[in-house]
Amino acid sequence: MSESVPEVLFVCIHNAGRSQMAAALLAHHAQGKVIVRSAGSQPADQLNPAVVEAMTELGLDISQEFPKPLTDDAVRASDVVITMGCGDECPYYPGKRYLDWQLEDPAGQGLSAVRTIRDEIDTRVRQLLADLTAEAV
Repeated sequence: MSESVPEVLFVCIHNAGRSQMAAALLAHHAQGKVIVRSAGSQPADQLNPAVVEAMTELGLDISQEFPKPLTDDAVRASDVVITMGCGDECPYYPGKRYLDWQLEDPAGQGLSAVRTIRDEIDTRVRQLLADLTAEAV
């Protein structure tokens, strides 16, 4: 872990759903204690509208976010890389902490299903934050 603020990268295929929700939730809960990024191995053109709506329900406006491409620089800068279904397309660098979160893809899902995925991500993000802040002490 870096000596100051830990850096976390969330990666999924399209960076239009899971990784965007995870990044917004971690940034919200961490309140500056963690640097958060998200990216996709094959970025979509726009965010999933159901994801934007589900996050708005929590008071988190991600409507101005956009899918970003996964770069080697983003991985290198991160202390923790969390993959969500991108498989072998995610680069691996020794010395990084990798976690693979098996989560249903919200693509094509209705709002009810997206809420369930969002809540599962929120639970995992809160545990990750607790781990990261405990390690920083």
